[in-house]
Amino acid sequence: MSFDTTRWSIVAAAGGDDPDAARAALATLCDAYWYPLYVFVRRWGADRDAARDLTQAFLTSLLERRDFEHVRPERGRFRTFLLAALKHFLLNEAARDRALKRGGRVATVPLAFDEAEGRYQFEPADATTPETLYERRWALTVIERVIARLRAVSEAAGRGAEFRVIKASLLGEGPPGGYAAAAERLGMSEGAVRVAVHRLRRKFQTELRAAIAETVADPADVDAELKYLERALRT
Repeated sequence: MSFDTTRWSIVAAAGGDDPDAARAALATLCDAYWYPLYVFVRRWGADRDAARDLTQAFLTSLLERRDFEHVRPERGRFRTFLLAALKHFLLNEAARDRALKRGGRVATVPLAFDEAEGRYQFEPADATTPETLYERRWALTVIERVIARLRAVSEAAGRGAEFRVIKASLLGEGPPGGYAAAAERLGMSEGAVRVAVHRLRRKFQTELRAAIAETVADPADVDAELKYLERALRT
């Protein structure tokens, strides 16, 4: 989908202007960032099956809601709105009569839950709070999506092998084993590898800012959100 402005700003400003566009934007965001919600629900205390049902039921109820006025007071960061909405949903679920089978009330949202538990097994097993784990996983999800986008672009341009060798340089000092080793593996000069790394880092920064812009209502919040990502990854 292509929008004139960012996806979250469309949702946050969709008080009747274009609800269909807002719903489409919200669906795209939920599809991208459902896993941090699953992680929160698991650390909150739900087992695998319950976490799957709760996450799916929450997203379905969110997507079926037509009154986007409820979103407007949460203008700012999509991650903040999403976590607040999830907590509210979980509290309601805990207090609700469970005569109906969880998840049976609404249509399901097709998500890759089969992969979720395998990924969750690698999450920190310490006393990290559900909120802290959610924030960390959100930050990682943003970065993973940007790297996946860069990988797709590189492969389409016939630079897949180059990307696989130097992608670690995006978050580190240089290619594993150093520039000379990378040059030997790729059949390039060391100088050419350095140029490729520099180019990839610039693309990464551009794509990262674009990804973050999709989750904030005001472009002025992008820099603050970048700092948040850094803090979340250090926790």
